Amino acid sequence: MSLYSEEADPSDSRAAERQGVAPLQPRVTFNRLELNRILNLYGRMVADGEWRDYAIDFLKDQAVFSVFRRASEVPIYRIVKDPRLARKQGAYSVVGASGQILRRGHELDRVLLVIDRKLALV
Repeated sequence: MSLYSEEADPSDSRAAERQGVAPLQPRVTFNRLELNRILNLYGRMVADGEWRDYAIDFLKDQAVFSVFRRASEVPIYRIVKDPRLARKQGAYSVVGASGQILRRGHELDRVLLVIDRKLALV
């Protein structure tokens, strides 16, 4: 006799509850177009020598793309997607190293301009 019954699908949340395993919580993620736009910006900044490392966190309430100047430091920018704010201030925001929100909005391209403009004004 196995632990799994033949008719139970392991991906079914009710089957997971019967087996004592908690079902997976839905996570907020960046879709392909959003991630493509962010990684294009990241690639340009790496080519310019400004950025060196990144991290992506998919949490249950928000997705975060963190940009580092060096891997051992705190992130200089965090690009955050929080769907709970989509109807209010906008789902996207760019947060600086000090935790200050630099820009927030409904469109990712417009929010990312705060990073592009800051480095292009040299």
